[in-house]
Amino acid sequence: VGAEVVARAAPDGHTFMITTNSTHTNVVHLMRDLPYDPLRSFAPITLLSWGSVLLLAPRAAPYADLPGFAASARSLRRPVTYGSWGSGSAGHLYGALLARQAGLNLEHVPYRGEQPAIADMLGGRLDTTFASPVGARPQIAAGAARGLGTVGARRSSGVPEVPTFAEQGFAGFDLPLFVAAWAPAGTPPEITARLRESLVRAVADPVIRDRMADQGQTPELSTPEELMAVVRRDTPRWGELIAVSGARE
Repeated sequence: VGAEVVARAAPDGHTFMITTNSTHTNVVHLMRDLPYDPLRSFAPITLLSWGSVLLLAPRAAPYADLPGFAASARSLRRPVTYGSWGSGSAGHLYGALLARQAGLNLEHVPYRGEQPAIADMLGGRLDTTFASPVGARPQIAAGAARGLGTVGARRSSGVPEVPTFAEQGFAGFDLPLFVAAWAPAGTPPEITARLRESLVRAVADPVIRDRMADQGQTPELSTPEELMAVVRRDTPRWGELIAVSGARE
C-alpha cells in the first residue's frame, strides 16, 4: 500500500520511501494485479543495508545446528512445522528452499508477525520458526531458544555466534533481505542526489549504525545504478523460490 502511494506521488522530492526488497523483488511474483511497476514506477536513491533472518529452535530440541535439524526431521514420521511472518515472506521461502534442497518434509505455518510464531514455538505448538535477529536474540539470551543458522553470505551482526547456512553445508541461502530508499519515477536527479546525501550522512552516524546492527542490519550504501542492478539480479531468484513454495496473495 505504501509503495503504491509513493508510485503515484508527485515527483517533487517531498515523498520517498524506505522499504525492504519485498516491494520490488517479491510482490511482482505474488500479486496478479500489482498497482505499480517495481522498475518503472520509482527512482532509485540508494541501498541502505543488508539484513538476515535465522532459523530458531527451542533450546530443548534434540539438535543444535542445521545438520542435526535435518537428521531429526528425516527421522520423524510427520511433517516438521516451521513458522514465518506470512505466506510468501522470506521465512516461508527459505523454508521451502530448505525442504527442497535437503529432502525434508516441512510444513509452513504462517503467522501475523514473528512474535506469535516464536511464542508458539516456545510453547511447543510449533517445531521451529524463522525470525529476525532482533526478535530472536532475547530468547537466545534467556536460554529458551537457539539459532540453528542464518541466511546470507555472512553472519549477522545481530547474532554473530550463529553460523550461516553455507558454513554448515547448505548452499543457495546467500540471498539476503535488503533495505533501500526510493522516490517516485520522474523525480529530478538533483533531488534524488540530495536525498541520497542526507541518507548517507544518517547512516554514517555511529548511533544509527549501532541501532541497525542491533536489528541484524549491515549498513551498506550504493549508487542508484547499483541498487537497480541488485533488484534486477535478485528478482528472478526470489521468483524461483516463490514458484517452489506455491505462495500467492
